[in-house]
Amino acid sequence: MGKLALAAKITHVPSMYLSELDGEHKGCREAAVQGHKEISRRCRELGVDTIVVFDTHWLVNSGYHINNAPHFEGVYTSNELPHFIKNMPYNYEGNVELGDLIAKVANESGVPVRAHSDTTLGIEYGTLVPMRYMNEDKHFKVVSISAMCQVHDLEESAKLGAAVKKAIEEEYDGTVAIFASGSLSHRFAQNGVADQFLHKVWSPFLENIDQRVVEMWKQGEWKEFVEMLPEYALKCHGEGFMHDTAMLLGALGWDEYKGKVDVVTPYFGSSGTGQINAVFPVE
Repeated sequence: MGKLALAAKITHVPSMYLSELDGEHKGCREAAVQGHKEISRRCRELGVDTIVVFDTHWLVNSGYHINNAPHFEGVYTSNELPHFIKNMPYNYEGNVELGDLIAKVANESGVPVRAHSDTTLGIEYGTLVPMRYMNEDKHFKVVSISAMCQVHDLEESAKLGAAVKKAIEEEYDGTVAIFASGSLSHRFAQNGVADQFLHKVWSPFLENIDQRVVEMWKQGEWKEFVEMLPEYALKCHGEGFMHDTAMLLGALGWDEYKGKVDVVTPYFGSSGTGQINAVFPVE
């Protein structure tokens, strides 16, 4: 019935918002912003009506959860980095139908998921930052899924991703894109030296491993990557323990995936972390 049209791993660094503001950092994340706009352009070209975001800024400690509100509106300030993202307005439409279908299919497949539509649950900046640059005109509906998973297995998150794809293709009448919103390595710069690392990765070790991972993605070495993912997520401080990436790959076939990624925004360092915008071809 429905179609999964586009899949991507995307950055949501708060310095993208800082980059808009007048001052010494104005324009510093223009490449990342333009990468988001290019992904948005591709989604529009493919007829996407809804974007599902696996959000590594939404921490959960039991089960999986979908912020399935019919409408998202407010003014957001990050409690983590209030000097980077402050007083940022947002206004997007949700897609209750799709969120409910994802929860239904996931639960039928043995993955416990709750979709929250009658809720005052806030939306996190792993969703808000990309939507700011991709969805300013409210062209897309938005569904946000928790992906900072404290007590979950990566394999289970991959099963959730597979359920998302099944719900889209077998239950939903529409066209959808899915985004893993999170970094590669995610070791923030040490307190007191953050300014020195605004455009750098925390260590050569982390940067070298990240660069190797990007090459694996470009070459389609998915069996090797999936095998190393748990250790990579742990030792390289993967954001959200890289559950967003597991969900994305689960939707695409996990270690049987054959695609070779298209890097839209080349790998870059931000506040110590490793970032990228990359499209994963949907087979």
